[in-house]
Amino acid sequence: MSHDDERSLFLQEVADVRPLCSDHLRPPAGNPTPTEAQLARRQAASAERLTLDSLSMEAVPMLDPHDIIGFKRDGVQEGVYKKLRLGKYELQGCLDLHQKTLNEARQALMQFILDCEQRDIRCLLILHGKGERSSPRAQLKSHVSAWLPQLPAVMAIHSAERRHGGSGALYVLLRKSERKQAQNRERHQQRLG
Repeated sequence: MSHDDERSLFLQEVADVRPLCSDHLRPPAGNPTPTEAQLARRQAASAERLTLDSLSMEAVPMLDPHDIIGFKRDGVQEGVYKKLRLGKYELQGCLDLHQKTLNEARQALMQFILDCEQRDIRCLLILHGKGERSSPRAQLKSHVSAWLPQLPAVMAIHSAERRHGGSGALYVLLRKSERKQAQNRERHQQRLG
């Protein structure tokens, strides 16, 4: 088949095709009902809204003052976690909980995490102390290490390097805000595009 034959065959096939008036799609009329996936996402988002009461004051597993703490959510890359463990991220915020009661520490921790989330601060240092002289020993350390994984914004935690407080402090990595995630997607699309 020659090039001219192919061309005339193609034109014959598309002879009745009409161009679109506009490439802008209009949303369907009326209130669209949300899909099951949208409903599930909404439910998960509302479940993430923790209240102060959701951070338990009940007994938690008691740690030794020198225990090393580590926690990582599924989806956190090993390289990211290793960098956090080694204190290689810039610390953008710090909360000192020394000399606070458990209730004061709980309130301060919740508020600090919320504030950091709103300001797109992702890498934190929480100073809780080792608790060698407290009774029971390491009480605040034990509670803080139990509370942080309960907060959906917390992606990973690890005991700090000696220069930042060692086993008396925690590095905390928060998730990216929706705005930052959208910016990353946009940058990625521009690179591909």
